[in-house]
Amino acid sequence: MRNATEGEDDVVALMATVVQELHNSDARFDWTGFYRVAGPGMLKLGPFQGGPACTSIPFGRGVCGAAARTGTTQVVPDVDAFADHIACGSTTRSEIVVPVRDGAGTLLGVLDIDSDELDAFDDLDAERLALLLEDTFGRLNAGPAELDIAV
Repeated sequence: MRNATEGEDDVVALMATVVQELHNSDARFDWTGFYRVAGPGMLKLGPFQGGPACTSIPFGRGVCGAAARTGTTQVVPDVDAFADHIACGSTTRSEIVVPVRDGAGTLLGVLDIDSDELDAFDDLDAERLALLLEDTFGRLNAGPAELDIAV
């Protein structure tokens, strides 16, 4: 993926490229997208591929909110067992959400991948996705003001 993103420094363009590459790379991925930090405690829908999506998610709700709030990857083997899961699509059975940070450590958003299979994701997926995101977004050093995001 490095060839597709090399030299690009626009966060949304990078997100769109990552989503397209990831969504088409693995049959487990039913919905693939980013939620961007769009204000204090709020995520807004970014580039995605798949079915319907929620447009806004507070840090205090759902799997995406938990990843943004805690700064840790969330691997959910069965979304029906996650007490605060937000059902944006009816086919989601499991989910992985990985925080996205720039090189300065600023939270840019989260990568959300849903599967229509139970227990589709594991720690190896979490590790690989985190490395991909670090390689892609970690070279950026723009803080919120430079990204035109108020946090």
